[in-house]
Amino acid sequence: MAAKLINDPDDVVTELIEGMVETYPHLQYLNGFPEVKVVLRADINRGEYDKVAVISGGGSGHEPAHAGFVGGGMLAAAVCGDIFASPSVKAVLAAIRAVTGPPGCLLIVKNYTGDRLNFGLAAEQAKAEGFKVEMVIVGDDCALPPPRGIAGRRGLAGTLFVHKVAGAAADAGLSLKEITAEAAKVAELVGTMGVALSVCTIPGKGTSDRLEAGKMELGLGIHGEPGLVIADIQPVDIVVTHVLKQILSQDTHYVSIKRGSRVALMVNGLGATPIMELMIVAGKAVAQLQLEHGLAVERIYTGNFMTSLDMKGFSLSVLKVDDSILARLDSPTRAPAWPVSVDGPRPQTTIPVEIPQGPSTVNKVPCRPEKLSTQGKVLEMAIEAGADAVVKQRDMLNDWDSKVGDGDCGDTMCKGAMAVLEDLKKHYPLNDAAETVNEIGVSIRRVMGGTSGVLYDIFCKAAYAALKGNSADDISAKSWADALNAAVSSVRKYGGASAGDRTMLDALIPGAACLQEKLSQGEDATRAFLLAAEAACNGAEATKTMKAQAGRSSYVPPEILSNVPDPGAMAAATWFREAATAVAMYHNAL
Repeated sequence: MAAKLINDPDDVVTELIEGMVETYPHLQYLNGFPEVKVVLRADINRGEYDKVAVISGGGSGHEPAHAGFVGGGMLAAAVCGDIFASPSVKAVLAAIRAVTGPPGCLLIVKNYTGDRLNFGLAAEQAKAEGFKVEMVIVGDDCALPPPRGIAGRRGLAGTLFVHKVAGAAADAGLSLKEITAEAAKVAELVGTMGVALSVCTIPGKGTSDRLEAGKMELGLGIHGEPGLVIADIQPVDIVVTHVLKQILSQDTHYVSIKRGSRVALMVNGLGATPIMELMIVAGKAVAQLQLEHGLAVERIYTGNFMTSLDMKGFSLSVLKVDDSILARLDSPTRAPAWPVSVDGPRPQTTIPVEIPQGPSTVNKVPCRPEKLSTQGKVLEMAIEAGADAVVKQRDMLNDWDSKVGDGDCGDTMCKGAMAVLEDLKKHYPLNDAAETVNEIGVSIRRVMGGTSGVLYDIFCKAAYAALKGNSADDISAKSWADALNAAVSSVRKYGGASAGDRTMLDALIPGAACLQEKLSQGEDATRAFLLAAEAACNGAEATKTMKAQAGRSSYVPPEILSNVPDPGAMAAATWFREAATAVAMYHNAL
């Protein structure tokens, strides 16, 4: 049985409602648990509401629908059934009595038999009690081919467009007849289709194994029922293409949307789809609607609106709009789940803003000199040797990092090293050491993500600042040592770590200190560099016994860290050692 953050499975809906009203002060619920589960606006007094009350609801498990859309400008009340079960007639009638005043109420019902019957019977009873009641049934599913017989098309996320338009019309003071007409119009103009990558898990029950790994269901409902077709998972471009073609099919005539129409798009997550993936879907869907279907996309709503518990997947809803519908969609609401900052016209083509150029990059195209100076040759050998060694160490770094971090240190460092090797061939002005160090930082920044990329860029920038006051073609060993010291100090300052914290600094700090010391003692520069590299390697090895105080390793228990070196420190020691060895080999060959 899948793990759930619940108490008793039979109490999930009532406890959900209790949590909602604690979270949102403008919401309240009727004191009728467990049979009557109704969320309503706290500012509506029974029988006194002077506007049409818009009421909806259905089975729970679709959160934030329906209670998340209760608020001024949308629903006056939401009637919550048990998980995937229609609310009772008693509960619907209680909602009608609680929020309906003389102007009457509109019931918005998704097209499922239980919902139609229970809301319908409650409506008839309410009429018998003297209430004015109308009902609009929404069936926006475009997955199932016609004819649909008695059951008709299912109600899906497109219902939320009906909620918004009807709620806005009610808030504007329109009559019940006028609001019903607007709601019915929107219900006719919207089409929806869903895609699932997993089956949802009902609280207290096991998860169905009907959907194998690597498969997806096309044309699903929102109650855990099987989709129309099971297919291999495809790239999102292909999936979006299929869904939109189904919704906009001229063969089914489900929606009257043709080339040149204006539309609103809802990209709806089904409960367990990351926002990252939903935004990718949104970007692809907008492009296809505009370029392939010739539609003007006026509004886009992306998020979790009508879910299916913990199902992975999404649905797309496309609504044909005009100025009057857009005005309703843009009108303000206090409903907590309706997205803000989506109102108002959007450009038909989104053009990225150009990156502002800094003074160091304007009109500057670094390039490799035709002829290298002695310094340039030594620098090239050192850079190439250090970067090559990091590339070869990739798997070992990943192995260490899998034990103490997130397992990608080798991949990250390798990306940086490969970029350095590639740019070394053409772009580094090797006869100018300071500018070359700066360009190494540019290469790393371009490809290395995460903390390591930033820290190495800081390292290079600080070293560049220390070196640029020197003669470009003849930098002394002491200047290199001062630059290394400045670079290490900057990493300490901005990274927040110090010696002994189990980071790359545990290699760099002893290496920099040793280089300064040996040079001050009159040691030969090449020999001093080799000894400094040895100190860096010893420092990296010593991280095996250190307690992590910074970086991802600081979250790992000490017993796991024991006898595993810090991969960042080992990477730093590696390029330091190989660069020093390359310099020594060059001078020994002379």
